[in-house]
Amino acid sequence: MFAMEKIRNVALLGHGDSGKTSLAEAMLFNAGVTKRMGRVDEGNTASDFEPDEQKRGISVSATPLFLEWKDCKINLLDTPGFADFIGEVTSSLRVIDSGVFVISAVAGVEVQTELIWKMADDFGYPRIVFINKMDRENASFQRCLDQLQQVYGSRVVPFQLPIGEEHDFRGVVDLVSAKAFIYGDDGKAQESEVPEGMSAQVQEGRDKVIEGAAETSDEIMEKYLEGEDLAEDEVLSALLNGISQGIIVPVLCGSSTHNIAVDLLANAIVSTLPSPARLEEVRGTKKGSDEGVSFKADGDSPLAALVFNTISDPYVGKLTYFRVFSGTLASDSTVYNPNRDKDERIGQVFIIRGKNQIPVREIPAGDIGGVAKLTDTTTGDTLCSKDNPIVLPSIKFPDPIMSLAVSPKTKGDEDKLSVALTRLSDEDPTFNVRRDTEVKQTIISGMGEAHLDIMMERMARKFGVNVETELPLVPYKETIRNTSRAEGKHKKQTGGHGQFGIAWVELEPLERGSGFEFVDKIVGGVIPRQFIPSVEKGIRKAMEDGFLAGYPIVDFRATVYDGKYHPVDSSDISFQIAGTLAVKNAVEGADPYLLEPIMNVEILVPETYMGDVIGDLNAKRGRILGMESEGGLQVVRAQVPMAEMLRYSIDLRSITGGRGTFSMEFSHYEEVPSHIAPKIVEASREEKKE
Repeated sequence: MFAMEKIRNVALLGHGDSGKTSLAEAMLFNAGVTKRMGRVDEGNTASDFEPDEQKRGISVSATPLFLEWKDCKINLLDTPGFADFIGEVTSSLRVIDSGVFVISAVAGVEVQTELIWKMADDFGYPRIVFINKMDRENASFQRCLDQLQQVYGSRVVPFQLPIGEEHDFRGVVDLVSAKAFIYGDDGKAQESEVPEGMSAQVQEGRDKVIEGAAETSDEIMEKYLEGEDLAEDEVLSALLNGISQGIIVPVLCGSSTHNIAVDLLANAIVSTLPSPARLEEVRGTKKGSDEGVSFKADGDSPLAALVFNTISDPYVGKLTYFRVFSGTLASDSTVYNPNRDKDERIGQVFIIRGKNQIPVREIPAGDIGGVAKLTDTTTGDTLCSKDNPIVLPSIKFPDPIMSLAVSPKTKGDEDKLSVALTRLSDEDPTFNVRRDTEVKQTIISGMGEAHLDIMMERMARKFGVNVETELPLVPYKETIRNTSRAEGKHKKQTGGHGQFGIAWVELEPLERGSGFEFVDKIVGGVIPRQFIPSVEKGIRKAMEDGFLAGYPIVDFRATVYDGKYHPVDSSDISFQIAGTLAVKNAVEGADPYLLEPIMNVEILVPETYMGDVIGDLNAKRGRILGMESEGGLQVVRAQVPMAEMLRYSIDLRSITGGRGTFSMEFSHYEEVPSHIAPKIVEASREEKKE
């Protein structure tokens, strides 16, 4: 068990394909955890063990890995770099103390790096940048550094310089110690003098490092400006202070696949990034109130742990990953979940390295662990002591941005479908499931096309349920413009009792959003009292069936004012059918038209893309309501028909290169334009024929 000061909780962050998983693999190998380094393209890495990750060659989940390095325990969270899996990054950021941003020396600073950097800024996390893939063709350390400094300013300071680039890359110069490290094929470094020809470059780099140190302390700044020599330990102490406060972001470089300078990154993690002790206290609230509760963030305080991931395993059951912020979570104990107001029995706790779970007696304050088969606990919940309850701030996940309708491929899958979807949504809070009663479809929502594809593959693999997907149906509605009257006559003569019922009904339009109103104006018993509800039932059935295209008719008043009955042949069903026929006949003369749902849309984009985004919204029949600046980005508010927004997550990603985000909610219904309505009616009729 490691003391709090000896633990480092670090996320590997950055754009997809920057080499985070390979970097984790090299770190595990250097620490002696694995005998050989796995490769992403061979599907044998420690963190990408799920079949959907191996098939695509990308990380889909944030995987905890741990290693021991220089008497410290490093808990690495290898996070996905693709926008569809941003929920995994969100949950990881809630339980770490610092981050390593991995940047490809070929591609430079990419879009997901920018987005996640901002998220890390919101948490105020210190970080290191590791420029990876220095051995690749077109790799350039200086180009990446220039980009970083252009976007994030002078706080980005190079602490290393590469020795050679592309195929000639063989090591680095450490600018703090002014030593060179040359690497062999075995990933082991030979310390040597700075190569000839790099002296001036190294001196210039060292000056920048000392400048960075001076920025962190007025005393050192004074000495520096007066030209005094600064002692190495003085510079080092100032740098450490600057890094832990996030004033300085050190830039290192290397190659994860060739294991060059990865050991120096591990050294930097344990020597410069903060331990969980940085927190000092854990803050939360009392159950069911906003009243604050706080504990000292150490092992002697009451238990406070946050669940940051839940995995449904068909064999093991539910796996729950958590971070202990204070106290200790022990095996064979009982804890309290204040979010659900339930006690949870804790079986064997374990520490996690990819798919391997190593049993331990307890998980101490500051550490990350897991437990199987918790009954009620889900991601974002707190586990604590019942005697000292606390609710930790939950994890705020982004809202899903793309929806599909799902249906089982076979009759046998019907019963299993809802169970499987529920289990998947428990596992991934960015995956939502709902039943749309208006269009009679089961709707799944997620962070993009790839996210939903993977969830459906996972459902087939883990739960044996195969589904078909399509874009959701738009819940159009129908209504009327004019008042109209009509008769509904149902007359059927057979041997014995026949069927007889006549109802006269008047339809009047109501204000948009008023719904449906039924009025009984029958006098003189022309329709007996017991059959009036039957007429209403028939009218409601006609409403549901629609007239133009089979969509529900809304916002009208139906008044039954006359009719006829037969003492023997009239019945409940006769007047139901009469009510239905009366509405169908009356709607025809009431000038029916189609309504479509309009959505309130809010889009956040860099200013560069504003013109393209607004042009696209106009093409989608959108109305721009307003624009304003927010934190260097532009916010566009608009109202757009839902029918035009079904694939907007794909469109916006394409227009903005992944830099735009949006949210959407229902606003109101409006008339479908006359040039579009006939196409919708025709499509609906074709579908009914099929």
